[in-house]
Amino acid sequence: MRRKTNQGWLLIGCVLLLGIAFPASSQQPDKQRIERMEGYLATPERLEFDEALVKKLQLPKGFQINVFAKDLGNPRKVAIAPDGNVYVTRREQGDVIALIDRNRDGRADEQRTVASNLEYINGITIHKNRLYLVTDRELYAANLGRGGKLGKPQLLINDLPDAGQHPNRTLGFGPDGLLYISVGSTCNACDETNEESATLLQVQPDGKKRTIYARGLRNTIGFAWHPQTGELWGMDHGSDWRGNDQPPEELNLIQQGQNYGWPFCWGDRQPDVYLPSDPEGTTKKEFCAKTAPPTLTYTAHSAPLDLVFYTANQFPQEYRNDAFVTMRGSWNRNPPVGYKLVRVRYKDGKPVAFEDFITGFLTKDGAAQFGRPVGLSVAPDGSLFFTDDTNGVIYRVTYTASKK
Repeated sequence: MRRKTNQGWLLIGCVLLLGIAFPASSQQPDKQRIERMEGYLATPERLEFDEALVKKLQLPKGFQINVFAKDLGNPRKVAIAPDGNVYVTRREQGDVIALIDRNRDGRADEQRTVASNLEYINGITIHKNRLYLVTDRELYAANLGRGGKLGKPQLLINDLPDAGQHPNRTLGFGPDGLLYISVGSTCNACDETNEESATLLQVQPDGKKRTIYARGLRNTIGFAWHPQTGELWGMDHGSDWRGNDQPPEELNLIQQGQNYGWPFCWGDRQPDVYLPSDPEGTTKKEFCAKTAPPTLTYTAHSAPLDLVFYTANQFPQEYRNDAFVTMRGSWNRNPPVGYKLVRVRYKDGKPVAFEDFITGFLTKDGAAQFGRPVGLSVAPDGSLFFTDDTNGVIYRVTYTASKK
């Protein structure tokens, strides 16, 4: 596997230390400061998937995990219909598949392709018996049929911004009945020329009346509304090539009209000293002071890829209204981090802490992995599904211990 970045192709197993000097912005006009920017390329080797590896995973007591489907190529995002059928986007294959568990044993026994020829397909959601899909530039909707069938996708939008570095759009319907589309930045850290880049868009269900809901979001792929408060929360990716431990990944309370700082700020409104330019008409320091800070932060370069709130009854009551987040894993940090699922504990509608939920995909020495979690969804029976886009697997998590 290889991955394209602004620095070129990264090969698995490659480890490289870069020390690149950039002049800081002119915050000290009488003395030019030089900041040394360090970046580490460390991509763990991908182990060939074997179901025996699943036994190496660690989950909280009472939880079990099984393979729902495998050999799927590049499964990304997942949505589960009220009838339990599982719909999955596959970016590299450019299609959407339906997985059906007819005998209800927790494992798919039928797979069918329900949509195809969708380059850069990623986001998927279900709303009022319609399946919504988004590629880098286009939004589609199709009627759900019985038995995993899908009507012909209808094109609703065909002019989302050029993708650049982050083509993986995501989408979701809010409590207001409106559709929200995440549009990542075109670059690692730059002043965008298209005002819709690095934003969250608000759109009518028919694709019309598109407006910018929030700005300064580098790549908020995972977002969802808290089931009690109705507030919108999202995990944003920090910039690369700023060292092992900065900038942190951010959990933001996303509010209409707010700017969350990227590319000029990170973390708690800290100016990005590695970015040579200032915002137009002001300094980074002055600009950052007016932006919205994160509520919580997480280990840099972990790559959060989805966020879902748990509202079902299968898991213990203490999990209800908490969130789960997939951490796909780093490539720009040494030692590597991520490659796991985490839980976000909420109290009175506000996040208070991250904690590990499923670990073990990454070996203890960080040299190899057999899982890069991406998409999340809760099934009607309360089980939690997540995809692994690198090893072609979908997992199902259940709680089997007696409930107190």
